[in-house]
Amino acid sequence: MGVVAIFGPTASGKSAAAEALGARIPAELVSADAMQAYRGLPILTNQSGAAMRLVAIWPLDHEGSVGEYAALAHAAIDEILAAGRTPIVVGGTGLYLRAALADLDPPAPSGERARWEAFYDERGGEAAHARLAELDPAAAALVHPNDRRRMVRALELAVVGESLAPSEDRLWSEATRHPTLVLGLEVPKAELERRIEARTRVMFETGVAEEARRALAGPISETARKTLGLEEAATLPSEEAREAIVTRTRRYAAYQRKWMRRMPGLVSVAADRPAGEIADEILEVARARQLLPAPGGR
Repeated sequence: MGVVAIFGPTASGKSAAAEALGARIPAELVSADAMQAYRGLPILTNQSGAAMRLVAIWPLDHEGSVGEYAALAHAAIDEILAAGRTPIVVGGTGLYLRAALADLDPPAPSGERARWEAFYDERGGEAAHARLAELDPAAAALVHPNDRRRMVRALELAVVGESLAPSEDRLWSEATRHPTLVLGLEVPKAELERRIEARTRVMFETGVAEEARRALAGPISETARKTLGLEEAATLPSEEAREAIVTRTRRYAAYQRKWMRRMPGLVSVAADRPAGEIADEILEVARARQLLPAPGGR
């Protein structure tokens, strides 16, 4: 038994396909969406009503990180597999998807950890981050100053010429923690844009502006503040905000399609059809690759 991962641009129907697949086999869903990890923005982040792990796990004032998410995702996936079910990892944040499926950290060198732990504790997170920015700007861009464990790890690697920030080749290598099938949902550009517009319209009809204003009225982390459309929904007139969010979402979808093209071994699935048909095709591919038992072999 292995892991099924479903990736695709926003509005491609990832959650619906994952839910349909989960209805066909003993499975649990695991989110790989950086912003759905936050509580308080269910409309803006399009959180599904279905049961899904790692959704709404952090308050808005929490500085989430890839490292923290990866540990939670690995634990969830291992627990689901141990229970004899299939983890269906679903999301549109490419780095979070990869973090859920693989061990991204290179082997730890020895002799530096205690030194950098002492540096962090004595000088503080901002000083440690500034030092990391000098040694490894790419890693500094990934780690928040308050994330002590990852900050120490990044410094530990940087001084011996390695990096916490994985190279493109390493990030998208085929190595995964468990046998994994990665599927990419393909939707024609015109249809995807139509879905984005329709979904954004529904968001405003269901109260996204009020949700966004509530979020910004309280404590909110820099990470959560980056949620696509948050500032626009809270501050602009409704029609202007809707148009701005549609434009930004289209750009983000184009970026996600680029991530899809960098994923080795990804199986493309046509997604301009009902979710049940998509799930049936995923099931067929997974069984052909022996990641799932054949019918009757449950």
